[in-house]
Amino acid sequence: MTVRVRYFASLREKMGRIDDTLVYENIATVADVWRAVSSGRPIPDQLLCAVNMEYAEPQSLVNDGDEVAFFPPVTGGSG
Repeated sequence: MTVRVRYFASLREKMGRIDDTLVYENIATVADVWRAVSSGRPIPDQLLCAVNMEYAEPQSLVNDGDEVAFFPPVTGGSG
């Protein structure tokens, strides 16, 4: 299975890269993708995820050729 992984906002700096291409056999969910790119760490509670540009949950399934994106929570507001 090949999955493209993209990182956005401050997560790019934390990961030290913009994206990855994973070629793995044991990836089934978004959480599995996160563990593969983060040295086995569990997915953080506030991390936002998307599969093929649609918001997704950590337990969402991932298929061959999918794009998985991770980004920190959006903050801001008016003052």
